[in-house]
Amino acid sequence: MTPPPVLSVAQLHQLEGLRTIGVTTNGINLARLLPRLQKAGLSAINISLDTLVPAKFEFIVRRKGFHKVMEGIHKAIELGYNPVKVNCVVMRGLNEDELLNFVALTEGLPLDVRFIEYMPFDGNKWNFRKMVSYKEMLDTLRQQWPELEQLPEEESSTAKAFKIPGFRGQVSFITSMSEHFCGTCNRLRITADGNLKVCLFGNSEVSLRDHLRAGASEEELLRIIGAAVGRKKRQHAGMFNISQMKNRPMILIELFLMRQDSPPAILSFSSWDPLRVQGLRHRMSFSNQVATLWKGCWVPQTPPLAQWWLGSGCPQRHYSSHLDSDTNPKCLSPVSPAPATHSGPLPTSDQLTHVDTEGRAAMVDVGQKPDTERVAVASGVVLLGPVAFKLVQENQLKKGDALVVAQLAGIQAAKLTSQLIPLCHHVALSHVQVRLELDSTRHAVGIQASCRARGPTGVEMEALTSAAVAALTLYDMCKAVSRDIVLGEIKLISKTGGQRGDFHRT
Repeated sequence: MTPPPVLSVAQLHQLEGLRTIGVTTNGINLARLLPRLQKAGLSAINISLDTLVPAKFEFIVRRKGFHKVMEGIHKAIELGYNPVKVNCVVMRGLNEDELLNFVALTEGLPLDVRFIEYMPFDGNKWNFRKMVSYKEMLDTLRQQWPELEQLPEEESSTAKAFKIPGFRGQVSFITSMSEHFCGTCNRLRITADGNLKVCLFGNSEVSLRDHLRAGASEEELLRIIGAAVGRKKRQHAGMFNISQMKNRPMILIELFLMRQDSPPAILSFSSWDPLRVQGLRHRMSFSNQVATLWKGCWVPQTPPLAQWWLGSGCPQRHYSSHLDSDTNPKCLSPVSPAPATHSGPLPTSDQLTHVDTEGRAAMVDVGQKPDTERVAVASGVVLLGPVAFKLVQENQLKKGDALVVAQLAGIQAAKLTSQLIPLCHHVALSHVQVRLELDSTRHAVGIQASCRARGPTGVEMEALTSAAVAALTLYDMCKAVSRDIVLGEIKLISKTGGQRGDFHRT
């Protein structure tokens, strides 16, 4: 069976006018998949690697696999990729002491080691004091290699490139925070759910999916995209303002559209994050018109929401054993209620579907409904209070690891939803993921539950039950410490599939 990433690259390779297909990957499965990816048409590789120390690697990514990543890097070189780009996000107190070791790799290997300034995104607990600036990194390198020389760069480049004479590879700096390059940036991004982002750090998005589904003509699409580009600001809001803005986590910002002098598509995949791009077809006449804005471009004609990101369900523990009063993970911060958006052919019903004509409870007959891919995401928040929060954060509860127990309870609850909610149909779930994140500013735990299945009925009840039971489990784990615990904000974030269309809480 051909792996989904290979199929996706092969489909993209069929697009007329698409010159470069690249992937950004964690590299865990790269050595195994790369030969087939190359045959399918993959032409560029970015590998994310924040440390060269195996134990630290396991701490950062919460799994083993450092040696597999290095094997993938060497496999890419063996297959002729040049350069192989290695992306390293530099964070003070974590990996800034490894700068010289990363640069040393370029002496004998054709790598482009790209040092990225730590950027604020939802959920990454950005802190100014953790950011190492481009100038500071450059000074560190020049103390060791004073002969380091800067290379010429293209006008639209997002990286400042340097090379040590005699070395096979080079190093680059992506200076989004300390020296923005907004004025020459030509990147446009399409998210997995079909929204256009003209700035990585901007929280404004334009739904191309909704316009495509509504039958927008190519001229209308051109006008919509052109207007979005025209509204792009001269520069982003600056690191401190960005850190306070609500924006997507980086993992939910997916596809890229670029000018002709840059790779038109960069995809991402990993062992738990299948590459999800399909159903893309080149629109020649639209591309010709859009040349007034860019030298070359492609857009998806069919809705780009082909597959939703869902992880493997492996534990992801987002906390440190040391409290940081300046940490402010915005993904869990309270926001004012926002309207939900709907797409699809039918609105919600104004009639209760679980009662018969005489008002008695009745299960909906789904026997005649077609099987479709259903995905739902729900969330919740548990306000623990400072004492219980610290014990959870430091994993010091006598009952054990509260986050892992709550995660397992949420997964189990999703599978048992039909036994807990009387009129719910049994659903054969193909995937469940429960993620928990600590928010030190609120002394809270944020919960997100994702469920997926193929069938005649949706999985939003499974997602909501999963989030609710995970929250109840956290209460049970912590009640001996404090009864002043509040469970709240249990809500549906999104659902896709079914005749009533999609739902997305914006």
